[in-house]
Amino acid sequence: MKILDIPPENRPRERLAALGPSALSDAELLAIILKTGNKGENAIDMSNRLFSRHGLGKLSGCSLAELQEINGIGNAKACQIMALFELGRRQSRANVLSKPLNSPKDVFDYLSPRMSHLEQEHFVVLLLDSKNRVKKEETVFIGTLNSSSVHPREIFKSAIKESANAIIVAHNHPSGDPTPSEDDRRTTKKLMEIGKMMGVNLVDHIIIGKEQYGRVLFKHNPLTD
Repeated sequence: MKILDIPPENRPRERLAALGPSALSDAELLAIILKTGNKGENAIDMSNRLFSRHGLGKLSGCSLAELQEINGIGNAKACQIMALFELGRRQSRANVLSKPLNSPKDVFDYLSPRMSHLEQEHFVVLLLDSKNRVKKEETVFIGTLNSSSVHPREIFKSAIKESANAIIVAHNHPSGDPTPSEDDRRTTKKLMEIGKMMGVNLVDHIIIGKEQYGRVLFKHNPLTD
């Protein structure tokens, strides 16, 4: 059935105009972005198929090439989908940027939209001002994390250059389990010691899981739950 064959009051655009976006399903919202389906299915059917196959979380993290592997998704539609999810991530980030990071959950809320779906480990450094607001964010390492693979010079170089008051480090666990490993603890201990020598306070080390966070606790940790 074509969208035009659906009664006007049940079409996604008309429903959004009448009821607001919160009244629409994920598939209806995506259908508005995609505009058209392909032979044999309309944009709503296509969107339902995409969400049934991948789910919202996995679909939001697909690359351009991965999206184009999906039947019916060409370059134009793949770009539309990527642009949609990237805008959502940027909006979430913009909401947090003006607020201080005063708890591990604040850090998780800030980073999880971009990191929880990643299939490789990414090690991120957040440079903070005197009010714990993010001045700059840098990804300094991608790959399997261990205590010898994270180079302190890359972490503290930007902190000194940007005159950061302190830093928070974080990385994701692609498995979804945010429990700290022994390597996570060794890495944190090494960074703490170097931070003290360089006069840059390491505030915390947060681990990003799928829907929850973990933290590598150490003495005098300024962030509170």
